[in-house]
Amino acid sequence: MSYASRPEPTVKFPHRSKRGILLGLTAPQLLACAVSGLLLLAVVLARGVIGAFELSPLWAVIAALVFLRHRGRSAADWAPIIIRYAARRLRGQLIWLARPSRRPVREGLLHLPGTAASLRVITSPDRRYGAVHNPHTGNLTTVVKVSARAYALLDPATQESNVAGWGRALAALARTGQVARIQVLERTMPDSGDALRRHWAENGHPQATFATHLYEELIASAGPTAAPHEAYVAISLDAKAARRLINQAGGGLTAAFSVLAQLMSTFDHAARAAGLNPGSWLTADEIAAVVRTAYDPKALPALERWSPTDRPQANPAAAGPVVVVEQADHIATDTALHTTYWVENWPRTEVSAGFLHQLLFFAAGVRRTLTLAYEPKSLDSALRDIQRRKASVIADASERARRGQVDSEADTIEYADIKTRERQLIAGHADIALTGLLTISADTENDLRSACALNSVPREPSNCSGFASFLKSTVPV
Repeated sequence: MSYASRPEPTVKFPHRSKRGILLGLTAPQLLACAVSGLLLLAVVLARGVIGAFELSPLWAVIAALVFLRHRGRSAADWAPIIIRYAARRLRGQLIWLARPSRRPVREGLLHLPGTAASLRVITSPDRRYGAVHNPHTGNLTTVVKVSARAYALLDPATQESNVAGWGRALAALARTGQVARIQVLERTMPDSGDALRRHWAENGHPQATFATHLYEELIASAGPTAAPHEAYVAISLDAKAARRLINQAGGGLTAAFSVLAQLMSTFDHAARAAGLNPGSWLTADEIAAVVRTAYDPKALPALERWSPTDRPQANPAAAGPVVVVEQADHIATDTALHTTYWVENWPRTEVSAGFLHQLLFFAAGVRRTLTLAYEPKSLDSALRDIQRRKASVIADASERARRGQVDSEADTIEYADIKTRERQLIAGHADIALTGLLTISADTENDLRSACALNSVPREPSNCSGFASFLKSTVPV
């Protein structure tokens, strides 16, 4: 078959189950039903049926909590989120300010807000790269900047090869049993034009007077308006799962770094087979710069200008934000406002493998960060989850049949997806949970609102920000 007639590679995701714990009800809904049942029993015993009728407005409110839905969730599911937000607002926890202190500061501490406050970036024993250390779990997270040829411009055969290669790369890392999370982050950042000017100063030809003048004008006008794309891959070592190997290597952070180096080598070889070009792994100062520019995008020109290399660097002590103000639908940091959307549903029909391509190009002046977090699951836990889901689908179908209700086509599709997943696990494939986040950043609230309205984005906004949200998610809440 010729390349011209070769079909474009396609992908399809399984149905996302919204099945509850019992009879389709979630834990908050079951809690509301249980509390209302106990309350009804107490009222009937104390005041009889008349007393229960007198509390009809209360029963109506509880029924609304259980059955009314907004954006795919019941009011009972929204209640804990709203209560937690209101409590934090009353305690004044929606505003975070960096406070200068004369006390000794632990080396490498990133000074991040919230539950990420204890994260610090440390350098490997060979001084070649850095990693983010979570003292609560012992996990080490290292980051590499990757590049690749434009996927949309590749022929279908190369696209299919790259897609299959990326799947093998994820499987190779997942099968080690030592990876807590793999994150792919692709973002656009404002370009100061310093890299272009530096390249021109080193490789230009000033003797070409006319061309030099035109080229310098082009660099001066187009450089600062560009929005280059950056892609990073972060690999987090699961210290608990790799405890045996770490102890065999002598224990401590030095041994953890040696185990992490093996994962890095595995990724380098697998990524190149997928058409990716991994660069050198980021140093501690370069990781701090990535975190810093997530909170303060306008700091990038200064970080590039004062960096001795072609990569921006920052002091880890200055990586965190100066101010964070949390609102119901966005957060405001030093020089930008951010809204993050969780991808609730992935395509359930055959789509092109490059279906995310449209999310990578937004309007001029709008910055966005696309995050894909892969969390490997062990074979035993994946099979237990499959058995639990199968039992839930079968039990619901039996209950509907007992009540004389018609079959649900959604349950049929979900059961077929579960069976497909089980066959893939038995065949030896790795099981990975995928989470997608899309962060849109702008300078003002109007720009942010316009960017969210003009660009087609998923629902369910949440308060988190790009790379920093991945680091935060490694800390228990």
